[in-house]
Amino acid sequence: MKEKKKFYKENFDSNHFKDIIVPGHIQLQGFDRMQYINTLYPWDGREQLRPPHISEVDNPIGSYIKEFELNDNLINKDIFISFQGVETAFSFWINGNFVGYSEDSFTPSEFEITTFLKKGVNKIAVEVYKRSSASWLEDQDFWRFSGIFREVYLYAIPKLHIKDLFIKTKLKDNFKKADIKVECLFNNKNLNGYFKAEVYDHNKNKILETPKQKINEKSEILFSLDNIKLWSAEFPNLYKLLIIIEDEDKNIVEVIPQNFGLREFKLENGIMLLNGKRIVFKGINRHEFNHKTGRAISKEDMLWDIKFMKKYNINAVRTSHYPNQSYWYKLCDEFGIYVIDETNLESHGSWQKMGACEPSWNVPGDKPEWRECVLDRAKSMLERDKNHPSILIWSCGNESYAGENILTMTDFFHKRDNSRVVHYEGCFWNRKYDKISDMESRMYAKAKDIIKYLENDPQKPYISCEYMHAMGNSCGGMVKYTELEEKYEKYQGGFIWDYIDQGIEVEKEGKKVLVYGGDFMDRPTDYSFCGNGIVFADRTITPKAQELKFLYQNVKIYPNDKGCLIKNRNLFDNLKNYNLYYSIEQENKTLQSGILNIICNPGEDIQVEIPWLKDIKGVYTKNVSLILTDDTLWADKNFEVAYGQEVTEEITDISKPNNIIKVVEGDGNIGVYVGKTKALFSKDKGLVSLIYDKNELIIERPQPVFWRASTDNAKGYSHPYSCSMWLGASLYQKITLKEWNFNTQKNYIQLKYIHQLPVIPSTELELTYIVQGSGDIKIEVNYKGINGLPELPLLGVRFKLPKSYANFKYYGKGPLENYIDRKEGAKLGVYFGKIEDNLTPYLVPQECGNRSDVYWFEVLDKENSGIRFSKGSQVFEAQALHYSFLELEQANHIYELSNPNYTYVTITMQQMGVGGDDSWGAPVLEEYCIPSNKNYSYSFYITPTKLS
Repeated sequence: MKEKKKFYKENFDSNHFKDIIVPGHIQLQGFDRMQYINTLYPWDGREQLRPPHISEVDNPIGSYIKEFELNDNLINKDIFISFQGVETAFSFWINGNFVGYSEDSFTPSEFEITTFLKKGVNKIAVEVYKRSSASWLEDQDFWRFSGIFREVYLYAIPKLHIKDLFIKTKLKDNFKKADIKVECLFNNKNLNGYFKAEVYDHNKNKILETPKQKINEKSEILFSLDNIKLWSAEFPNLYKLLIIIEDEDKNIVEVIPQNFGLREFKLENGIMLLNGKRIVFKGINRHEFNHKTGRAISKEDMLWDIKFMKKYNINAVRTSHYPNQSYWYKLCDEFGIYVIDETNLESHGSWQKMGACEPSWNVPGDKPEWRECVLDRAKSMLERDKNHPSILIWSCGNESYAGENILTMTDFFHKRDNSRVVHYEGCFWNRKYDKISDMESRMYAKAKDIIKYLENDPQKPYISCEYMHAMGNSCGGMVKYTELEEKYEKYQGGFIWDYIDQGIEVEKEGKKVLVYGGDFMDRPTDYSFCGNGIVFADRTITPKAQELKFLYQNVKIYPNDKGCLIKNRNLFDNLKNYNLYYSIEQENKTLQSGILNIICNPGEDIQVEIPWLKDIKGVYTKNVSLILTDDTLWADKNFEVAYGQEVTEEITDISKPNNIIKVVEGDGNIGVYVGKTKALFSKDKGLVSLIYDKNELIIERPQPVFWRASTDNAKGYSHPYSCSMWLGASLYQKITLKEWNFNTQKNYIQLKYIHQLPVIPSTELELTYIVQGSGDIKIEVNYKGINGLPELPLLGVRFKLPKSYANFKYYGKGPLENYIDRKEGAKLGVYFGKIEDNLTPYLVPQECGNRSDVYWFEVLDKENSGIRFSKGSQVFEAQALHYSFLELEQANHIYELSNPNYTYVTITMQQMGVGGDDSWGAPVLEEYCIPSNKNYSYSFYITPTKLS
């Protein structure tokens, strides 16, 4: 990785060079070292550097050589080379001759190379620098890679050629007509020629052809369209423009295709409007990432991403924090995703130190020597991307404080393109520069702070450019943000952080595993802070997506006694391309179902009549789903895009057998026999054996627990530190049998134990077992609240069972894990699976697999024998894993968990929420916590079972 002297010379012997894949990162192909870091510069603490200086001792250089022969169709043409992305800077030579140098890792660098080429074999040599002055402007929260990580290609142009075109549209007559101006910049080399334009609609029908015009260096094409189809995320209608160029002999020398959309985006009275309608961004931040190839992502990756976003009701993406590959914008145009296109600029480490704002040596700031650097980045992005209708907002970059240089970028955006608005969050830190941004944009502002802004006569619309920090088990309380959409006109949405975990796949002991910062002995590092995705690094979907999809629904559905209330919050879609599927479900049975066609105009609320069945006993649900009537680009027919559910519980009596109970009291134990069930209670421990049909069901006595494996969010606000006594209380308890009695008349036996907890001040929990003639064992839990203790992470009872109980089935919220602050998107139903799949593979093992609002929960072996836990005084929460909270707590990676030995089932009154406002100090919202100074009681039944 050292500079290879004279490697660019034609006679250089490169036999000792190794092959490398391009596009690709140097560090992922066996060269240099890996490093992940968030805000600090990667050399922090290693070298005392200040902008614009870079290290003279630690700057790995990649030397590339490629030989090629020119294709015949390139001969006698002007030939260019395009580097779509090289990190962070490079020089290059052709046939031993120096051609150029470039910075800016994320926009194309292009050079004319005609005069450097020769017939036969040509040699291109590229020298890539990991560090450059650009490194001070590219301090994004990502892996610090280098190399040629996007496409490199040659292209040729004829002597008559369009160098640039800018399609400008003006909509009129209530968005029914459009005037279009195409600004063309020609490279005519003093040659005569002509050009014309053809326009095609989305069905590939030619709808317009303009007269031929004589070519001038700057030319315009003017035309109008009637009865236009507007572009939006809901209806991404695209037109195609063909510009046809002829030489003076009327030979066609070039045809330039360009898709375009007709839409109007503007700020009016402090509100962002798309085609005259108030828009709400249901967005996400997206790094380009693949767990095997880093930022060198494929078209298949991008296609998967765009389909996922459409399926999960994401309507907007912020290209955090750099321009993406051009193909991504093409997909956003075609599939319908709104884009904040962000300049490749982040200098986080130059102004924020240890979380505090300290901009004494901030770049670019007001420093004139940096002005052209950042302005060039803004220009490169805009000029490349300006014809994409999906781009609604230009962003000046990310977390670079504020100053005159960034203000200059805004001025450029406004002057060059008046069809979009400008975003920048950094002026929040210096209100002197408020005019940099056309909107109020904040990061991780709490919902209450957003409300304070919105209720204080705001002059600008509000968006959260980053919110809901999705690190590990997160995204709790998201509803607190999305509910603002209806309450405040100037609240116009937000962008979750972020889309995909940045875990890297490596092989350990023959297995493919995902690792993170620090695992390559990289220092400084921010370890697992790269794991904030709604999807995992390998593009499997996390349970967090379940909540996002529901809360981002454009159509809200509320089943009720007469049918259902539909609130259509689409801007343009009247739902004619959807059906309404309705059903009544009772556990795993469908009692009624049907399909309706509906029309509901955008912004309208309608009541849809549904002839629901009456007089249903027990617990049942009314379910209404909005499903596609036909296949689309992103989903198949009958795909569910929105749903609503109403749960009804009609009390019903269930008859159970009442077998005679036999009790045997020994000196230290009490045996209880009923039917095929044998229970043994230790007088100083509790239930120590539970045998059903000769099979032992439990390994240890049920244990009251108050702890769970700490989440990333919990660690971020030191919750394990402040609540650590509950870990001790879960492991060590003093147990005494308070009393027991055998009621022969009512045929039950009751045993009451006191669990003294090792906390200060001291308190206790009462655990009562009631064995009934049915064979059910009712467990009653009574916690005695006391002042002076930290909040409870959870309140529950843990059962340690044989590993053979490897399957689960339950009636509760699902199908994926959910929590008190993240269950809006979970449906009540019957779900089943393997317990091993309940271990959600977050980058760092932590609390996972919980289910809420559970009526019954079964763990079963391969013979369908096991235990059913069922509702007592209230629905409960349940979790089944092959690992204890202590095993999860002590592991830093999933692969560190040894082969499981047991099955652990935890039946809880409640867990506290998982939080998600941020992962470095924001606590779980108070309403989702469990105060320890209150008394709590709940109960449930355990029943040995064997299913058919």
